[in-house]
Amino acid sequence: MKHFDVAIIGLGPAGSALARQLAGKMRVIALDKKRQCGTEGFSKPCGGLLAPDAQRAFIRDGITLPVDVIANPQIFSVKTIDVAAGLTRNYQRSYININRHAFDLWMKSLIPDVVTVHHDTLCRKVWREGDLWHVRFQVDGEEQHITARWLVGADGANSLVRRHLYPEHQIRKYVAIQQWFAEAHAVPFYSCIFDNAVTDCYSWSISKDGYFIFGGAYPMKDGQIRFEALKTKMADFAFHFGEPVKSEKCTVLFPSRWQDFVCGKENAFLIGEAAGFISASSLEGISYALDSAEILHKVLLTTSNSANQIYWRATRKLRLKLYSKILKSRCLTAPVLRQWIMKSGVSHIAQNHPILPPGTNLKESHPR
Repeated sequence: MKHFDVAIIGLGPAGSALARQLAGKMRVIALDKKRQCGTEGFSKPCGGLLAPDAQRAFIRDGITLPVDVIANPQIFSVKTIDVAAGLTRNYQRSYININRHAFDLWMKSLIPDVVTVHHDTLCRKVWREGDLWHVRFQVDGEEQHITARWLVGADGANSLVRRHLYPEHQIRKYVAIQQWFAEAHAVPFYSCIFDNAVTDCYSWSISKDGYFIFGGAYPMKDGQIRFEALKTKMADFAFHFGEPVKSEKCTVLFPSRWQDFVCGKENAFLIGEAAGFISASSLEGISYALDSAEILHKVLLTTSNSANQIYWRATRKLRLKLYSKILKSRCLTAPVLRQWIMKSGVSHIAQNHPILPPGTNLKESHPR
């Protein structure tokens, strides 16, 4: 049985960043469901927009994005739509449009060879005996067993590590559904869509490399029905779908209270969405994945005792920021307040000469 200083479960942005930062400083093993390369196997369903906070994390690390990770086009605004009120507003945003699966594989490729990485691997079980964490996983059809001083859950919304540490912990969840279509719009765009009759969260669309992605976060019970109902409504806003090229779905966390942020205990830690570190107002999680990985790597390198308490304190600013996103989401999903903000025209950028397909019959798109 091999022993490591740190065992990382999951190599999304959080796990990959942490493995790279700890490489050569500790003995690290990392397990990931994705394959090492290519489009086969598991891939994270995601719209794929890199927010400014995530961009700042790369600036701090001196890392630049390769061309094959960046998608086209790059759009500088988000079209915000209130379906019930028939309102459309344009707000400036500085996202980078990326190919999410290519981005994840690139993040993994930055991990130095000194880190033991197992791709296309299923983690079966974690447990603690004495001062060590035990991890049992399956790779290439064979079951393996290792021990580690520190265990890190970077395994997303359905985190095995979080469920082991907090078996009674409940956090609000939605099913995120999105479909890809051949692009049929004269002008590509991003959109953020609110319709409280369909979901008390929100939906989105993104133009990417000749495709139009339409998705949203819906109640777990009847999410597919609600998704299809919203697609029908979007014809009034000049959305064009056609036959879907592919469909994707996954669970997404929606923190709604301070207690939803959990950081770990007993020399086990949670980072990224596994810790509840995802924005309730936008469902953006990459920036918080990178930030929490950066915080934990500093804690592990400088602390021998009380690491869990120090990590909890070190993430306080991050958790406060995420709590502010909870408050923001309550405003955005409240119909009266949202419509008041949109009608006020604050920060709205009117389009002087919008290019629309012939026969378009848009609902109101300018402030009253």
